[in-house]
Amino acid sequence: MAQTVGDFFWERLHQWGVRRIFGYPGDGINGLLGALDRAGDKFEFVQVRHEEMAAFMASAHAKFTGELGVCLATSGPGAAHLLTGLYDARLDHMPVLAIAGQQARTAIGAHYQQELDLGAMFKDVAGAFTGYATVPAQVRHLTDRAVRIALGERRVTALIFPNDLQELEMEQPPRKHGAVFSGVGWSAPRVMPMDADLRRAADVLNSGKKVAMLVGAGAKGAADQVIAVADRLGAGCAKALLGKQVVPDTLPWVTGSIGMLGTKPSYRMMMECDTLLMLGSGFPYSEFLPHEGQARGVQVDLDPGMLSIRYPMEVNLCGDVTATLEALLPLLAAKPDNGWRDTIAGWKQEWEQTLEDRAMAPAHPVNPQRIFRELSPRLPDNCILTSDSGSCANWYARDIVMRRGMMGSLSGGLASMGAGVPYAIAAKFAYPERPVIASVGDGAMQMNNMAELITVSKYWQKWEDPRFIVVVLNNQDLNQVTWEQRVMEGNPKFEATQTLPDVPYHRFAELIGLKGLFVDDPDRLASAWDEALAADRPVVLEVKTDPEVPPLPPHITLDQARKFTSMLAKGDPDETSVIKGSARQLFSHLLGAGD
Repeated sequence: MAQTVGDFFWERLHQWGVRRIFGYPGDGINGLLGALDRAGDKFEFVQVRHEEMAAFMASAHAKFTGELGVCLATSGPGAAHLLTGLYDARLDHMPVLAIAGQQARTAIGAHYQQELDLGAMFKDVAGAFTGYATVPAQVRHLTDRAVRIALGERRVTALIFPNDLQELEMEQPPRKHGAVFSGVGWSAPRVMPMDADLRRAADVLNSGKKVAMLVGAGAKGAADQVIAVADRLGAGCAKALLGKQVVPDTLPWVTGSIGMLGTKPSYRMMMECDTLLMLGSGFPYSEFLPHEGQARGVQVDLDPGMLSIRYPMEVNLCGDVTATLEALLPLLAAKPDNGWRDTIAGWKQEWEQTLEDRAMAPAHPVNPQRIFRELSPRLPDNCILTSDSGSCANWYARDIVMRRGMMGSLSGGLASMGAGVPYAIAAKFAYPERPVIASVGDGAMQMNNMAELITVSKYWQKWEDPRFIVVVLNNQDLNQVTWEQRVMEGNPKFEATQTLPDVPYHRFAELIGLKGLFVDDPDRLASAWDEALAADRPVVLEVKTDPEVPPLPPHITLDQARKFTSMLAKGDPDETSVIKGSARQLFSHLLGAGD
């Protein structure tokens, strides 16, 4: 049997090292699917419930493994469904290849069924490269360029295959004018700043007496180098949300997350530092960084477009974080005084007590913070954590203590709802021997995560370690937005948009062969986590949480306090419980009387 275009394409991807594809079938890719079947055990195809989830999984696969993430969809609506997950990868600088079908070449331009202008549709999200195959001899170089650009530039790329092309006999490019002969292979370079720039950076850092560091996802794999530089500088270290796994929270000078979901020690450190070292982070909220002119700045990032865009840096180093820090370390002088670090450690100790007090405060029925405070000390050493967007991300950011060996991620730049469970599924396929725990709000569960539990049900028995837990915070409220309405806009909760129906998520889990647990008593949380972590199959742990426990930012501004009081004057539908659950904490922040 002659090799088809589809056969060649999968063979080429295999040569590039691809072994897993997340996708959903359709007649627009039947030729590719037939060839994938003929490829046998060369690939693992993960059948999702929705193409958006396939793209989220491809993004998460890239985040957790460093490899190319690959997703596959049919023409028309299938291709369009990929976009949200692809934008998640695009905004977080992840290498992902999207493969989409298209109608027959003879029908293009005829307003044919499921015919979309896919080149135009993918132009933004896959702007680095979108290849449109029209003849077999193109497929070789289109595939090679799509993979190499995705890996080399850490971008999303896309390949579009008309359905009548996929089963044609493969033809190699002719050796004549107008044809090209591409090859397989790419190795990550060691990108380093110039020596003179390293010396300039060292001069800035050595002159600082109160050095603050901020690490992001670009510093993954550089824990030893980050710790060595921090120790040399006597620095404290905050973490952007995507950098949560970079350095362990067990170190006394690691202040945890930063920003709206951040900690008070991170905020205080940034407000009082005289020098800022930013490593591999595109953290977007400049109001949580030092005031302009307060601190001298040094930034390291592989992407020059991310340099000096959040804070005006004095020295901008374009380079790999690990290699750059290794070169920078010998140029740094040890700080003789640990006073700054001792101050940071004191702030952190106070904050830890604040978090404990908040988590143990009474709520109706369960305080959501307590869920994560009970989980954190029980986490297995090599576990992988994911979080959806929403109020659950606040507790994930603040109350989970990351230790060495753990991994964690979520939708960062896009901050999309619906990524928690597909991220966890991708993590489990990449590391079937490791426990995986996802935290999800009830809004995201209803949006699309419940359906992906069916994917878990389909595949979990193949996993070496069956521990896969989804904790659902059921408060019947789109909670993060409700609090943003109250504190940021000064408006009461708009029940028509915010109130969610009550769904028995744990029972749904049981219906599809998983284990379901339900908790509406805070004193049962500890035993529920123990039971979930000891289960012989994936678990949905549903907790009935109090929506009036506020996901407070680390610092409340006068404007936010005014808007909160303005909201109360307008009359909130849950006014009594809002006042009980939040007003005391809000005003104690403002007046500096407590946390």
